[in-house]
Amino acid sequence: MGVLILLVVGIGLLGLLLKRNLILKIISMDIMATGVVSYFVYVSSKTGKHPPIMMPNISDYVDPVPQAVILTAIVIGFAVLSILLVYVMMLAKYFPTLDVRRIERKWKK
Repeated sequence: MGVLILLVVGIGLLGLLLKRNLILKIISMDIMATGVVSYFVYVSSKTGKHPPIMMPNISDYVDPVPQAVILTAIVIGFAVLSILLVYVMMLAKYFPTLDVRRIERKWKK
């Protein structure tokens, strides 16, 4: 399972490096972030442990800190994705293309 998750991260990284369209770059970045979050969930998951709620006669509790960190990472990832999409919309208004190379050429002029 860990190899499959790392493969998803690799696919997202390749899309981020190889695609020229800004929307596809953002989607690739989101795929990569989802793979990283999935990897952290996979690493921090423990079998045979119970959630940290008040139950009598249970001594093995799972640590809630990784769950809080992952939830925070998901929220921050969503906020970054939203800001990037707004920024791309503003760029699309200013430049009539989403191709990175064309934007760079027009920016240098």
